[in-house]
Amino acid sequence: MSVELHDESDGNLLVVKLNGKLSKLDYERFIPEVEKAINEHGKIRVLVEMRDFHGWTAGALWEDVKFDLKHFAHIERLALVGERKWEAGMAVFCKPFTSAKVRYFDRHQLDEAFVWVAEGIRQPTA
Repeated sequence: MSVELHDESDGNLLVVKLNGKLSKLDYERFIPEVEKAINEHGKIRVLVEMRDFHGWTAGALWEDVKFDLKHFAHIERLALVGERKWEAGMAVFCKPFTSAKVRYFDRHQLDEAFVWVAEGIRQPTA
């Protein structure tokens, strides 16, 4: 499994790239980064890009549920980008755990997903 985390828009927009099967160890690596962004900004936006994604191990699924319950109100917008086969499952899975606006995009709509998730974010001034 590979997880990449990138800060955009001064850290309140996180881009998470997932491939393979998500494990508990993956959560232990990236949750502190997400929580740091939440502590700094209060509310964040997240774009999750799934490429060759195969779901979660049982331990990772439990970590995901705990994270979602803890940060229910901290995620403002969630853009999910990946294969169509994940669309229905991800939308249903995410809905009870977040008050965020959630939207699913097909892989070829990555640019559109980024525009949507970043919409209305004030850019830092130099």
